[in-house]
Amino acid sequence: MNVAVVTIASGRHTHLRRQREWLAAQSEAPLSHVVVSMGDPGIAQVLSLRPELPTDLVALERTDTGELPLAAARNAGVARAAEIGAESVVLLDVDCLPHRDVVREYRGALERLAGRRAVVSGRVQYLPEGMAEEDYTAQEVARRGRDHAARVLPPAGELVAADPRMLWSLSMATTVRTWDDAGGFDERYVGYGGEDTDFGQRLAAAGGSLWWLGGAAVYHQHHPTQSPPVQHAAAIARNANIFRRTWGFDPMEGWLTAMAERGVLTRLGADWVVVEHRSSIDS
Repeated sequence: MNVAVVTIASGRHTHLRRQREWLAAQSEAPLSHVVVSMGDPGIAQVLSLRPELPTDLVALERTDTGELPLAAARNAGVARAAEIGAESVVLLDVDCLPHRDVVREYRGALERLAGRRAVVSGRVQYLPEGMAEEDYTAQEVARRGRDHAARVLPPAGELVAADPRMLWSLSMATTVRTWDDAGGFDERYVGYGGEDTDFGQRLAAAGGSLWWLGGAAVYHQHHPTQSPPVQHAAAIARNANIFRRTWGFDPMEGWLTAMAERGVLTRLGADWVVVEHRSSIDS
């Protein structure tokens, strides 16, 4: 079973450069690194730094509102992977560095689940702020990385069934057939939030399952974040409403509740809406 790695990107050029350095050192080379640029022509120059790594570039534009077409970009990346003959795909966020055995271990897990509609998610460890370039070695990231409290950590090599509501495309693998059976990502989701959880529901509705894998570790490079992400409030409200109308319950409940408590979002009937005159709240 061959494997293509799919990354979507806009900005984060240093993260992408490092990711490609680590992909070029995989113990089992991917068929291709499919990179989907979302309105960022500078991505091509980053890709040129690793000519030895088989690469396919897909260019998408941002939406008319300037938001990132995250769902559409993932679909475009998997579609390109299928066009070049990939049987399976690893979706990897641009800020993730793959352990040298990620491709091999994801492929092995999918082969063990052959005959099932399955998505596999490996270990994710978060790196601290302030690392220097020379710190990005296999030994140092393994020492500094910290696991996410919400993710299950099976013993090495083991697969554990997971709640599909926990699906997170930060690092995951599936076959192209399973992707097609689930229908890919719903492109009604534009901007930040909801599309991963929706794909988990699509997977379950298609008779599929999510699995935690003990292995296929990736290391998440630090970048500034805000919790709750009030800068994305409009997209989160819009996408939460799409999700609830589709599946009957709210996604991202922690963020929605936190933004409601801060006066950023409120309910209008069943829908989430942005509270007007938010400037004083955001400051």
